Parts: sequence; C-alpha cells; structure tokens
Amino acid sequence: MKKVLLIILLVITGIYETRACDICGCGVGSYYIGILPDFKKRFVGLRYQYKTLRTHLGPGGKTSYMTTDETYQTAELWGGWNIGKRFRVLAFVPVNFNARSNQGINSSKSGLGDIAVVGYYQLLDKQQTVGSKLLVQSLWIGGGIKAPTGRYEATEKKEGEESPNSFQLGTGSTDFTLNAMYDVRLMDFGINANVSYKMNTNNQYEYQYGNKFTANVLAYYKFRITDNVTIAPNAGMLYETAQKDTENKRFSVDVSGGYSLLATTGVEMTWKNMSIGGNFQPVVSQQLADMRVKAGNRAMVHVTYLF
Repeated sequence: MKKVLLIILLVITGIYETRACDICGCGVGSYYIGILPDFKKRFVGLRYQYKTLRTHLGPGGKTSYMTTDETYQTAELWGGWNIGKRFRVLAFVPVNFNARSNQGINSSKSGLGDIAVVGYYQLLDKQQTVGSKLLVQSLWIGGGIKAPTGRYEATEKKEGEESPNSFQLGTGSTDFTLNAMYDVRLMDFGINANVSYKMNTNNQYEYQYGNKFTANVLAYYKFRITDNVTIAPNAGMLYETAQKDTENKRFSVDVSGGYSLLATTGVEMTWKNMSIGGNFQPVVSQQLADMRVKAGNRAMVHVTYLF
C-alpha cells in the first residue's frame, strides 16, 4: 500500500511541477469524474452539472457596471465498459447550456460540447486481510482524447478586451489527457482518488487554452441497507489549476489561468442495477484570472444503469 501511495504522490508532484485554467471547472474547463458507480461490466447514464462564474471584476474583486454573471449547465451522457479484467473505457458526451447576464441584458447559447474518451489499464488489483478485515486496492492508469465537437466562436474573445474566453460550447481543439484512478477500501470504508492532466492544443483560430491539472480525493462509507441496496455518503476535496491561455503561440492571455480548491460532499445509492447520486462542491479558496474572475459553488447529480 505504501508503494502505491508513493506512486500516486510522484505522479501528482510530477504533473504539478509543470505548473498546470481555462477558467477552472466552468465553460469548457470541466473535467470531473468522482466516484464511479460500482459496476462489473458496463454502465450508461446521465449526469447534470451546475456551475456559476462572475467575470469582469475590478481590483480586489470589486463589482462594476461591467461585472457579468454566467451560468454553465451540462447534461452529459456518460458510460463505462470493462474489457476483460485489465482494461476499462469511459466516454462522455456533453450538451452545454450557457447563460450570462449584465445590467439586465441576457444572452445564452446551447449545443453539443466536446466529446471525450478515456482508456484505463488496471495496474493493481489486490485483496488481503488486515487482522480480521478485508483490504481491497485498485489502481488504474491511462489516457484519453477530447474531440473538437463543440462549437467555438472566435468572436467571443475580442482582441484588447479583458474578458475570459470561457463562454464557449467547446475549445475548438483536439486535446489529450493523462489519468490515474486509485481506490483503497477496508471493509466498507474507503478512499477514492482521481488525478488528470489535460494537454490542450492550438485551435484553428490560433487560441490555446492552458494545460490543466485536476485532483480529487473522497472518503466514503458503504452502508448495506439490504442485499440489493447500498448507500455511500462521501466527502473530500477537489483541486484544479492551469496555465494561462495563449494566442498565436506566443501571447499570454492575462484573464486566464489560476487555481480553485473546493470541498465536496455527496451521497451515492445503488439499488439492484440502478445507481443514483449527487454532490455539492462549495468553494474553499480560489485565485482565477488574476482575481478578475470568481467561481461559485457547484452541484452535480446523476442516474446510471448498470449492466
């Protein structure tokens, strides 16, 4: 177990040293997995995510006539497939609903987001007894690709304007991820950790979102109500950080980059071949786009069919 924890620590440290937001967690910056439903072969389901963002803030985070409130909602079809004992594939097909308001003027856009596929290989699958209790560990590592299926509008980022380029349905670029997923459970108490590093490329408009690092750790406990019903409350932390965006491969975009730290509390319930769950993610600390952007609390719910 110590060796596995050391591997994860080295992965996180190695990634973070590269100083890896498109504005963290909002708009095209979303990349959250959390606790997967307990499936043996395949699952498919729907997730709904809600996030807010306040932009065009002045010094010290003060509001002004330019301050804009933005809301990002995503309805996402997601699924997973275990291939044999060692391979796993996850897929995400989001539909985004973006809205913003400034001085009573409202605007919105909606449509397909960027489709992503992630493949994993199970590096560790171990069961052992600790005294009279069963200890179970698993470690999955892999990588993925995100296709530019969501609409990107270059007019949203006007030259010379200090506004974040987050109000998009997609990045317009083909991007790649490195991923690791670790779970350790002693009887019914467990800890789940996910890390990912997203490497963005230039889109056709010579805009490149900053590379992004995401890590979340959740502690959970499985209450086995009946043979068919399990309820697992969970709590933990979510951290995101990224480089600043660039234009024309050499100009840094000031209103971009930063970090956010959020707490996470939620619950997962499994009944026969159905799983439902949700969580609430209040912001603990953040520094986004040189303090000219402020992210709000987030929420997510899902319903998933296991087969």
